[in-house]
This record gives sequence, structure tokens and C-alpha cells, in this order.
Amino acid sequence: MAKDKPTKLKARMPRGLADRGPAELGSTRAMLETIRKVYELYGFEALETPFIEYTDALGKFLPDQDRPNEGVFSFQDDDEQWLSLRYDLTAPLARHVAENFDRLAKPFRSYRAGWVFRNEKPGPGRFRQFMQFDADTVGAPTVAADAEICMMAADTLEALGVKRGDYVIKVNNRKVLDGVLGSIGQVASDDIARRLSVLRAIDKLDKFGIEGVRQLLGEGRRDESGDFTKGSGISEKRIDGILSFLSLSENCSKMSPEQQSRHPLFDLMADYFEADSVGAEGVAELREINTLVRAAGYGAERISVETSVVRGLEYYTGPVFEAELTFEVKDEKGRPVRFGSVGGGGRYDGLVGRFRSEPVPATGFSIGVSRLASALSYLKKADAAPDYGPVVIVVMDRDQTAHYMGLVATLRAAGIRAEMYLGNPKNLGNQFKYADRRNSPCVVIQGSDERAAGQVQIKDLIEGAKAAAAITDNAEWRESRPAQFACGEAELVAKVRELLDHHGVPHGAALG
Repeated sequence: MAKDKPTKLKARMPRGLADRGPAELGSTRAMLETIRKVYELYGFEALETPFIEYTDALGKFLPDQDRPNEGVFSFQDDDEQWLSLRYDLTAPLARHVAENFDRLAKPFRSYRAGWVFRNEKPGPGRFRQFMQFDADTVGAPTVAADAEICMMAADTLEALGVKRGDYVIKVNNRKVLDGVLGSIGQVASDDIARRLSVLRAIDKLDKFGIEGVRQLLGEGRRDESGDFTKGSGISEKRIDGILSFLSLSENCSKMSPEQQSRHPLFDLMADYFEADSVGAEGVAELREINTLVRAAGYGAERISVETSVVRGLEYYTGPVFEAELTFEVKDEKGRPVRFGSVGGGGRYDGLVGRFRSEPVPATGFSIGVSRLASALSYLKKADAAPDYGPVVIVVMDRDQTAHYMGLVATLRAAGIRAEMYLGNPKNLGNQFKYADRRNSPCVVIQGSDERAAGQVQIKDLIEGAKAAAAITDNAEWRESRPAQFACGEAELVAKVRELLDHHGVPHGAALG
């Protein structure tokens, strides 16, 4: 009787995660460096926190739950304490500041970049692991800190190549939204769960539109897959009041300049609240932020007060911000795509204070790195320089491996990316195919005749591809010469560098 063959493991990736190749990693690395420079220009300094925190320190989940893993990935340590992968970069910062409060200069200005994790249902563009890049000011109660964050967000997007007019930093205030909820009289101030349900519904305005938000504020909404999201249970009359307020800034933007001067947005907002209400305080803070950013030269096309901005996380206590891309592009199938929000943040005066006896004011901004990187890829010019790979040294004689390795070392010492072919060298054609797949700008060839003469052959793959594309028949191909030339071994670095410079391929400086 034949024995059953062992079953091979199936290579598969968990849903909501992604592998990332060299092109994406390279563009992300360059993007992170640009963001870092802007953040440091504003006086922020680097900080790194661990991926794992005590679950109760995340500020979102109750420590007495049997398994506090709704929204986060959690596990129990050997001392029976619950640990979780960080949900964002803000809660770990709050823990760090509280733990080191007395030795930190305040206001404490820091930036952090890293992976965060969400234990949520994955979907198109919705991942369980993604990267954020945050900047926060802790210990500054003035809204000038909020205004500065908004200005830095605008400067960051422009430094990354987003043109003015292709983005807007939208600003609102949680106090204003709390005032709206108080004014409708159907959401008690101590009914936290219901208030959060309403805020999360409003936060979906850009995604689902007015009708979708109306459903989420009411009985609920069923999506295209059939999944049903329970609504907040607000009456239709109260929903009309909320939606009317959310539309204020949009309606105001449609007014003529003369009408706007007679009915300023801030006056229209203030009309919703009593003079001593929380909402009125929020409107006053928005007025001040508006004054500060305009005085610094940031117009409404860059930073704008928008009544529809919410931000979904519940720890925000004051001004909230949303960085939105406004340009539209076409995807691979020619369909219009608008990226919308690529970052956001706000004031969270209660988060650090959970660890201390006194309140600690804080405000910050977070960029969604992966989403912004995807958007930036659409802004690249069609004739942008390709992302070339390393120079490849082909192996003609296996017993000369040490000599080929010396050629590679010579190029690397000169700051030129290079590698020796490490596969089976028997088939020379496969080596050239490998170089093509690596998008190499050129290959270096040396057989026994060249070695005896102290020479190498350099084949220009970029020029060769251009010539091949221009050839129309076999006769022309036979009469043409590939872009290949000989040079002395001593000239190798100079000739390769000359080739790279000719094609605009970047290369580094010499090592050491």
C-alpha cells in the first residue's frame, strides 16, 4: 500500500497585510526623509516607542475585559497582564511623556514614524498593518500650537510635491461638535457610547455622503456586501439639524464675497450655540486659529475651517485637522480616483493626564504614509527617470570567481551599486535576462581574452534597449551594433560612471 505523500504548506498571506518590493520601499524611504526634514525645520525631534504596550495604556479599551482585542491585537503575558500591538503612535507617546515627565523639556516636541496595527475587517485600501508619521507638541495649552501643526502639515505636502490647490488642511473643533450634539437635545453629555456613535457617523461624510451619514445617524446602514452597521438612533428632525450644521462651511463657500462679508462663517457657527456653551468656546478657538494662519501667509486654499471634519478617535478634545488631497486621477482601468484624506490629528488634552494627577495639554498630526505614497505615485511625471538596479558583473569563467568579485568590490568602493551574478553561470543568456529583470543600466563582461588583455566589455543596456526598439527588421538588427564597448580594467570605474551620468542614473560617492 502506497504511503501518503506529506502535504506541502500552502504559501499564503494573511488578509489585510501586504508585501512591499524595492520600488515601493525606495519611494517610501525618500518620502519619509522629506517629511523628517520639514518636521525638524519646525523644531521637532525624533522619538521611537515600542510596537507593544500594556493594553490599558492605549486609552481605548477597558482593562477588565476578558479579552480586550476588539480593534487591537492582544495577548496575555506570563504575569497575566494584557499586552497589545499599538493602535496608533499617539497613545504610546502619552505613556512615554507621563513616564518621563519630570526630565522632559516642555513643551515636548517630538516626531515618530512606524507601523501601527488594527484588528479590523480588511477591505480594499484598508490594511491591518500600515505606517504613520506623527509630530506632536505636549505641554502647550495655546491654540497657537494647533495653528502651527496645520501650517506644518501644509508645508509637508508641498515639500513632497503636492502643488498648492491640490490639497487643503481642513480644521474643525470637537467642542463645536459637542455643542451641536448638546443643542439637538437628544444625546446626553454622559451618554459616551451614543455620542461616539454619532461622531463616527459624521466622520464617514466624505466616504458615504450625506445620505449615508443620515442612515448611520438613524436606524443604520447596509453596505454593498450586505453587512449592516447599526445606527445612532437619532430622530429625523435632529438628524436634519446635525446635517444642516455640517453643511455650513460648504454653503458659505458658495456665497458671493459680498454675502460672505455679511454672513461670516464663524458668525453662522456661533448662532447655533449659547454664548457660554462649549460650542461657542470651540468657535472662538477656530477664529483664533484662522487669524494666526492667515497672519503667517496661509490662505484659505491651504488651511480652511470646515464644519464637516470630525476625526474618529475619541480622545480628541479640541481642534481637529484633516489633510485632504483634492486632485483627481485615473486608475489602471481609466476610472476616476480621488484619494481624499491622507492624514489628520487634533488636540487631545486628556490622554497624558490619564497617567497623572493634573491635565497635560497636547496636540499632534499623523500622516498615513502608505496612502500618501500611493497618491504621490500618481503625481510623478510620465518621463520620470526609471528606478535602475545595480550594475551586474556576468560570470564567463567559474574558476575566475575571485577575480570577478574583485571587479564588483572596485565598483562598490567607488559608490556604484554593483553585484556579481550568483546563479548558475553556465548559460550566458540567463545572466543577461537576469540583468534585464533587475533593470540594470549596464553589464560588465570579461572572458579569458579580455582578462589576458587587461580589459573588460561594458554593455549599455539602456542604449541597447533604445536601439532594439528602433529596429524594424532582421536585416537592420544584423547590421546594427549593440551599445557595447571595451575599456581597460583600470578605466572600469570611470567608464561606468560616465555611462550612468549620461543616462542620469544616480550613484553614490566613493566609500571611505
